[in-house]
Amino acid sequence: MKVVVDTNILWVAISRRSKTHWVFSDLINGKFTLCVTTDILEEYEEIISRRLGSETSKSIMELLDNLPNVEFITKYYRWELIEQDYDDNKFVDCAIACNANYLATNDRHFNILKTIAFPKINVINVDEFKSVIQTI
Repeated sequence: MKVVVDTNILWVAISRRSKTHWVFSDLINGKFTLCVTTDILEEYEEIISRRLGSETSKSIMELLDNLPNVEFITKYYRWELIEQDYDDNKFVDCAIACNANYLATNDRHFNILKTIAFPKINVINVDEFKSVIQTI
């Protein structure tokens, strides 16, 4: 199952004390394929470094670089479907380019995608993502 994970879910899930740590654990255990682009990785690195420190950020980025279930995607088109926060479009474009099963986010700006028939993107929040993962 291919999933694009917004930064607002990933960085919180890193801590073992987080109630969403299961996302990070399931990624490490190969329960889903994380699809990323260069600009997504840059945002991950920036936010993780800012929130958890540069050493943690470096370790996480090395881990993502070496996990066999992290798929690097090249996007060839910018859909620009989210107007409220242009920066969110990097996740949308990645989801379309890799034909992701889901785009997991807790950001309300992505709700606009539920009203767009084409291209169809299955946007789910972290609780819905947990339900999906538990069925695997």
